[in-house]
Amino acid sequence: MAQSTDPEQYRTASAQRAFDVLAQLAVTVLVTWLILERLGPGLSELARTAPRQLEPRWGWITASCGVLVIGYAFSGWIWGRMVEDLGGPTVSASDAIRTYMVANLGRYVPGKLWQIAGLALLARARGVPAPIATAAAVVGQAVALAGASLVGFLALGSAGPHLSRWAPMAVAATIGIGTVVVVPKIFRPLIRLWLRWAPGETPKEVPISALKGFRWLTLYTLNWGGYALAFWMLVRGLSLPGGLLDVGPAFAAAYVMGYVVLVAPAGLGVREASMLAFLSPIMGPSGAALAAVAARVWTTVVEVVPAGAFWLAGFGRARHGRT
Repeated sequence: MAQSTDPEQYRTASAQRAFDVLAQLAVTVLVTWLILERLGPGLSELARTAPRQLEPRWGWITASCGVLVIGYAFSGWIWGRMVEDLGGPTVSASDAIRTYMVANLGRYVPGKLWQIAGLALLARARGVPAPIATAAAVVGQAVALAGASLVGFLALGSAGPHLSRWAPMAVAATIGIGTVVVVPKIFRPLIRLWLRWAPGETPKEVPISALKGFRWLTLYTLNWGGYALAFWMLVRGLSLPGGLLDVGPAFAAAYVMGYVVLVAPAGLGVREASMLAFLSPIMGPSGAALAAVAARVWTTVVEVVPAGAFWLAGFGRARHGRT
């Protein structure tokens, strides 16, 4: 369908969005450096120790990128299923993945609502009614965070004494999260509260059942298990120590910590600090710092490159539609 926007304004807005993404990448590098200087061994020690311990195994690193991309695609597929579960139209797997990954660029802007707003807006362009688009975006964020928490709690088992003492509370929290998602009388009011802060048109009721909640939570927990596997593969590729059940959950736990700090774009800084805390007992402070830096660059590049390709492809189709 042709765009009604003036071509010059469209190009200007597109260039501005591209500049915002590049600026966010620059800020990511800067803030990560500041975090390492304050909480890690510092870039000087990292630079001194990394050449001795860093023996990249490119097969593992390449495989980790592949598994991470599959994880992003699986997240998009889950979102498409969620739209249908909430009463919306059937969204093909390819459309769901493209829409979800392009909307994920909103996570690099401060505030957690940009990603939700972008996903709802792009979904409406696919024929999804506005209220269902917003509800699927909000519910998806909530359940994905729950799945990340369930995987992330495992990180406390191998953390240092200052963190492992919280393990009993983590068990209780795991039970609590599972209960919230699969009990509609608890989950519905929480989602309605969250929707009050969501931009755009929202539904009066969200048709959540216990079966749907259990299915969504299972899928997102498996999804985060895949992300944990991908991160462990990256760590193996960097020749750093740590088993799958030690290293993988730390990635999910750091994501949760970065998400709850609303002003941090993509958990910037908070995620790195959390990863240092979880991984230092396993691989030492310099190894944890190396893993935190690598994880930030790895996730950003693997997410932004395909999402940017999808976005540019859509931009090209829009220009073709105007000719």
